[in-house]
Amino acid sequence: MWRLPLAQAQDKAQAVDITPTAVALRFYTSEEDKETLRRYNTRTSLPGAPEARKEVQALVYRLQQDAYLLASADSSFSRNDTLHVKLHIGQPFAWAKLRNGNMSEGVLVESGFREKFYQGTAFKPAEYVKLQQRILAYAERNGYPFASVWLDSITIKDNKIEAALMVEKAFVVTYDSVQVMGGSKTKPKFLMRYLQLYPGQLYNQDQIAASQRMLSALPYIKATRPPQVRFARDKARVYYFLEDRQANQLDGVVGFLPDPTRPDKKLLITGEANLNIRNIKGTGKSIGLQWRRVNRGSVILNGEYLHPNLFGTPFELGARFNLLKQDSSFITVQPRLQLSYYTLKYGKVSVYSEWRNSRVLSAANLQQLKNLSLADARTNTYGLTYLWNNLDDFYYPRKGRLVELQLAAGTKKLLRSAELERSFYDTLDLTTTQLSLSLRLENFMRLGKNSALLTRVRGEALFNDQILLNDMYRIGGLTSLRGFDDYFFYASSFAVGTLEYRLFTAEDSYVLLFYDQGYYRSDLEEVNTQDFPLGLGGGISFSTGAGIFQLIYSVGRSEQQPLSLKYSKIHFGITSKF
Repeated sequence: MWRLPLAQAQDKAQAVDITPTAVALRFYTSEEDKETLRRYNTRTSLPGAPEARKEVQALVYRLQQDAYLLASADSSFSRNDTLHVKLHIGQPFAWAKLRNGNMSEGVLVESGFREKFYQGTAFKPAEYVKLQQRILAYAERNGYPFASVWLDSITIKDNKIEAALMVEKAFVVTYDSVQVMGGSKTKPKFLMRYLQLYPGQLYNQDQIAASQRMLSALPYIKATRPPQVRFARDKARVYYFLEDRQANQLDGVVGFLPDPTRPDKKLLITGEANLNIRNIKGTGKSIGLQWRRVNRGSVILNGEYLHPNLFGTPFELGARFNLLKQDSSFITVQPRLQLSYYTLKYGKVSVYSEWRNSRVLSAANLQQLKNLSLADARTNTYGLTYLWNNLDDFYYPRKGRLVELQLAAGTKKLLRSAELERSFYDTLDLTTTQLSLSLRLENFMRLGKNSALLTRVRGEALFNDQILLNDMYRIGGLTSLRGFDDYFFYASSFAVGTLEYRLFTAEDSYVLLFYDQGYYRSDLEEVNTQDFPLGLGGGISFSTGAGIFQLIYSVGRSEQQPLSLKYSKIHFGITSKF
């Protein structure tokens, strides 16, 4: 026998083309089924035999979901490059009648079941499964996590199905307790009230799912794994796996800015100091203080106290205090008392009352008083705030959304100044109605494993017949419109849009590039101005042994400031958490 040399045989083997051969797909059906088959788009040429068989399975599944319950690929064989399939479709099945077996009125309403919807309509398995899921979801929300749904008394005649829809609720389940697992010092009693999981309350599966989102809104704890529910007879005990975060804050930021009032000085040094103590003794209480020096002679002092579970209820009491001293022009004191309620699905709803007292300092310009640019005023305001937050992390989010809306109405009263004659106020309406609107939208979109894109819109508007300079919002600086001095702009209404790219180098460290586009309008008695300022820049934030270090470099452009490195802003600081 003649044999090919070994080397030549190997070369010939390597030259063999192992590329899969394309396979044609051909169906054989009865004359009655051909018309039905024409309504389905099926590929007739596939890369290989496995793909062709998957195409056949997919077709049979689609037919069954479209009420052809007896559809099947009875047999198949391959010849040359063609897969031949004998397909049976048959007649579609339909509901003759689906009647209520034993469902209560509550189940009927929540599931949307009506007998008239199941008379003479096609029997589609997917739709029936959705009905089952709606019924089971209602049962799980109302204390019956072990409920079951089935069809009883089934009769089939001429492809028409008649049956009774039955529900077995089993036994009612109530909450037993909430347990905190892990190293968190958070008290189970606080967690129970915050998540509204009270002993004896009916078990609610949606409530358990919503509690994960509510936990992510707390800055001082982090869930290490999803909660677990353990059932013992008719009781449910919920376990949360939590670890404390270093959320207590003590930090300071120093800013170096050009000083426009003193050309002989190259830089104006601004500063900020923060103290936040959170989750005091594991009860969720927190206290915060902030001091800021935004420019020469201007100081801000803010304070806040939060007291959750007021008198054992799910309500949270909050008290705030804000003080602004604007150089030698005016000083404004603004305390607020707020009552909040956390809903299970729809975020946090708050009502508040605010008392604002603004006084013109003795060094103010008399002409400003006459033009009503500045004036002593006292405003009492009542407002409503709504906050919805599903960000995946409180400090370093990478996906999720935040929505905050605030509406307020009140009465503003102008106070007479000793610097002006009494007759000056005779033509003025000393008491007016003042309205305000505030909106904040944030969206974090994960772009990859280590990057995210932040899009944000923030805006506020003030409505009053006599808007004063010391009434206006202040924007500009690191927390609003970067590239400008803190509180650089006075605005009766404004909006700032932000596009920011973050590249994470670690879980708590990232570099960023940003673009801020703003709009503001100032409506004074004598002067109306508007502008479209913008800011852009970049920065870095990373963890060190002493805390989190942050450096932001930015430049801005407006009608009052050209886009120039000469006016660039550098902010850096270190946040120490403990």
